[in-house]
Amino acid sequence: MKKEIHPDMHPVIFRDEGAGKDFVFYSTMKSEEVEKVDGVDHFVIRLDISSASHPFFTGKQKLIDTSGRVEKFKQKMERVQQKNKK
Repeated sequence: MKKEIHPDMHPVIFRDEGAGKDFVFYSTMKSEEVEKVDGVDHFVIRLDISSASHPFFTGKQKLIDTSGRVEKFKQKMERVQQKNKK
C-alpha cells in the first residue's frame, strides 16, 4: 500500500434526528460537534433521514392510488387499434 494517499479516518456518530437513532462508524467526515463515547471523541454528523426513519425501510411507505390507469391505457389502445383498422 502506498503511504500518504489514503484519507484520514475518524470515529463518527451519524445521528438521525427524526428517529433519534445513532450509528457509530469510521468516516472521513468531520464536524464542529464532538461527543465522547467510551472515552473516545467522535464527530457528530446530523442526518435528516436514514434507514431508521426512511418510509421504505420502516414499512410506512405510502402507496399512490393508481386505480383507473390500466383502464385508461386499455381505452387508448382500443382507440388506436380502431383507428388503424380504418
